[in-house]
Amino acid sequence: MKINTYIDHTLLKADASLKQIEKLCEEAKQFKFASVCVPSYYVEKACEFLYGSDVKVCTVVGFPLGNCSTKAKVEEAKTAIEQGAKEIDMVINQAAIKSGNWHDVQSDISQMKVVTGNFTLKVILEICNLTDDEIIKACKIADKTGADFVKTSTGFASGGATKHAVQLMKANIGKNVKIKASGGIRDAATAKEYIELGVSRIGTSSGVAIAEGTASNSSY
Repeated sequence: MKINTYIDHTLLKADASLKQIEKLCEEAKQFKFASVCVPSYYVEKACEFLYGSDVKVCTVVGFPLGNCSTKAKVEEAKTAIEQGAKEIDMVINQAAIKSGNWHDVQSDISQMKVVTGNFTLKVILEICNLTDDEIIKACKIADKTGADFVKTSTGFASGGATKHAVQLMKANIGKNVKIKASGGIRDAATAKEYIELGVSRIGTSSGVAIAEGTASNSSY
C-alpha cells in the first residue's frame, strides 16, 4: 500500500498564508501526494507551485456550510476550473436535507456535475450533522447524479470521519463512486484502517506525518 497516493494534502484554515500554501505544495511534490486541497483563492498559485508535477490541485466549493445557492456554487466551481483546479470538493446543502427538500439536494449536485464535467467531483456530506437515514439518502443521490466521490466531513464541524459512517456510505453507493475520509485522521495507522475499509482518498493536513509514520496534533 503506497499510502502517499491516497492523500489529499490539505490546508483550508481561514488564515492560511501564501507561504504556507507554497510549503504545502512543496511537501506534496516531495511525498508525491494525490493532490493539495486549498481555498479557491489560492488555486492559481497552487497550480504555479505544482507546475510540472503529477500532484493535482483540489479546491472546495460552498465551504464549509454548503447552504449557499446552487448558482453561487456553480460559479465558484467554474472559476476554480478555469484557474486550473482538477478536483472540486463541494459541500452538500445540509439546510435542504434538514428541510426534507431532497429535490434541491439532487439539483445542487447535478448542476455541479455538469460544470465539473470530466473533472473529479467530491460531495462532502458532513456526517456529524446527519442521521444514518440522511447519510444513506445523500449517498444514493450523489451516486445517481454522477458524483465521483462522497466525502465524510469538512473538518470544520463538530466531528470528522467515523468508521460507522464510512461503512454506511460504502453500502449505499455504486461501483463508480469512491469514498474520501476526512476530519481527524492524523496518523498512518488510522489512515490505513480507513483504506482497508475501502476509502480511496484521505483528506488531511497531517499528510507528512502520515507518510513518515509519525503522528500529528493537527485539527483536520
